[in-house]
Amino acid sequence: MSLGQLWELQAFCAVVDRHSFVSAARLLGRSPSTVTRAIQSLEAQLGHELLQRSQKQVRLTEAGEAYYGYARQMLSLQAEAEESLSVQGTLAQGWIRCSAPESLMMDFLPSVMAEFGRRNPQISIDIQVSDAAHDPIADKLDFAIRGGFAYPSELIGAPLWSYRRYLYASPTYLAIRGVPEAPEALVEHDLLMHTSPRILKDWYFRQGDVQVRYKAQPRYRLSSGVALYNAAVQGLGICRLADWLAEPAVQAGRLVRVCSHYRLTSSTGHDPQIHAVYASTQLPQRVRAFLEAIKSAARERYA
Repeated sequence: MSLGQLWELQAFCAVVDRHSFVSAARLLGRSPSTVTRAIQSLEAQLGHELLQRSQKQVRLTEAGEAYYGYARQMLSLQAEAEESLSVQGTLAQGWIRCSAPESLMMDFLPSVMAEFGRRNPQISIDIQVSDAAHDPIADKLDFAIRGGFAYPSELIGAPLWSYRRYLYASPTYLAIRGVPEAPEALVEHDLLMHTSPRILKDWYFRQGDVQVRYKAQPRYRLSSGVALYNAAVQGLGICRLADWLAEPAVQAGRLVRVCSHYRLTSSTGHDPQIHAVYASTQLPQRVRAFLEAIKSAARERYA
């Protein structure tokens, strides 16, 4: 298969998967007109119209439906061939570019990177450390690690691990202000909250099958998860934190879980997950290997 034919198959499958020439072009890093020409060339070679186009949507024709399965199979075979060559030579080379929340860089990800780096000395890793919701397409990343409940529908999300959220405060703060046992007692306390608009401002407490909604009124608002964690440790107030972040401090005597019979969930009662979010399933082998290392370490530490 020539590079031109491979590109036309990639363009066709991207348009089908994204239901949009513009979205497919963004994914592939090309202009919409370039993607359009690739589809037109493919249709001309085959002698069949593959896509029905309108201002609002793109649909497969009957011929397009039949050809899509073939195109996907050919791209899969091409990826397998590239992977086979990588295993023989260039698998453990090159850069991995991703983003991750600051809290994951406190301990977990550096430990994963250290072990992964020892096993793969010719792989380099570039991580944008930020609580912002990075877009792998716009920011040219292999993937972004996100916590919470949702990610844009045009991206692919692979769960790395599930976790729970609870309320925590320092022993010093609780010795002065008392220990709240239920959500209604929080009105007497100083609350710490994140400034991000992506993060729920209402707190949903769950105890068994019962869910309670509490409209939290913060005294302190901070734009960093690590800053919130540090503020709680220093006694500024009560903070909602992920168990994987806070429990080591609980074991060290620096934090205490409060309202301990309740966990905090989404508005629909679900526990959050850490996701790896990326734009395409066609990830380089080195990226897949790093993601598997993260998943494996999470299973060992947080299962």
